Amino acid sequence: MTSPDPFRERKVRQAVRALRLLGADFRFTADDNRLLRIVDAAFAGLPPLRFRRTPAVLDVQLQLQKGGRLRGEPPKARYSSGAGLLCGTVDARNFAIADPAGKRAYVAIGEEMLRSPYHARYELLEFAAMTLAARVLGLVPLHGACLSRRGRAVLLLGGSGAGKSTLCLHGLLDGLELVSEDSVFVEPATLRAVGLANFLHLRAGAARLPDTRALAKAIHSSPTIRRRSGIRKLEIDVRNSPMRAALRSPRIVATVFVTARQGRDGAGLQRLDAAEFVARLARDQPYATQRKGWGAFVAAARANAYELHRGAHPKDSVSLLQGLLGSSA
Repeated sequence: MTSPDPFRERKVRQAVRALRLLGADFRFTADDNRLLRIVDAAFAGLPPLRFRRTPAVLDVQLQLQKGGRLRGEPPKARYSSGAGLLCGTVDARNFAIADPAGKRAYVAIGEEMLRSPYHARYELLEFAAMTLAARVLGLVPLHGACLSRRGRAVLLLGGSGAGKSTLCLHGLLDGLELVSEDSVFVEPATLRAVGLANFLHLRAGAARLPDTRALAKAIHSSPTIRRRSGIRKLEIDVRNSPMRAALRSPRIVATVFVTARQGRDGAGLQRLDAAEFVARLARDQPYATQRKGWGAFVAAARANAYELHRGAHPKDSVSLLQGLLGSSA
């Protein structure tokens, strides 16, 4: 017999979370409280970063798909677009659709995916929220990290394994604030940045460094997640640790490419000329080069760009970042 409500359009009671994220006012609605727990895990307790304008109001609707089975790790998300929509699809029961023109998104999560909360959060919920905010607000999306102090920020770029997360850890231990460890969104005209300062991902060996004694409780309670690459990392919740998140949207004053290269005389910064910076940035951020605002971002950022060479200890590199944040360059 044909269902009288095949598209599940019949109104059901919705639970709501209203949060300011990524420079926008989000309204999350869900038909099951278990989905709101994923929202809280991703976004609750984050500082309400905003730009100097009236925040856009964005709606994200979450719907639980009952039943289903999942054996092992969920399939890798696939991304597509059409008719002005942006889609991230794990399978027929787990997908996210962002509609920037309508300032809204829809996220479907199967009950079986609740046993893989990292994938549900990172590949569906965060995908929907970040994609929506970036497109509606005209932000340049960058794969990288960002640390700040007193409203000034340094953007950290570099390939996987370059050491950005370890550098973030030591920067936070030295009093810097986290804007984001993984994805940074920049307003091109002002170079102001926003992100999600929720988690720090570290290989287990990095977390055993002596400097992390103050984080022992947070590290001990941190789950281990498995990246799609197969690498396992500790997922440390910054919100439940002594580390601090940025309380306002800072302005990027320097861009630093983090490398595994050792400095001949210890940690050092090598300034990049404009042409080298532009070419390197395009190679490092191929997705962002296609986004509106890329040219304005590059023009504003190219005057103060560096390559970081490592020293004997991450503290040496942090000292250099502190210098950039304290300088007027």
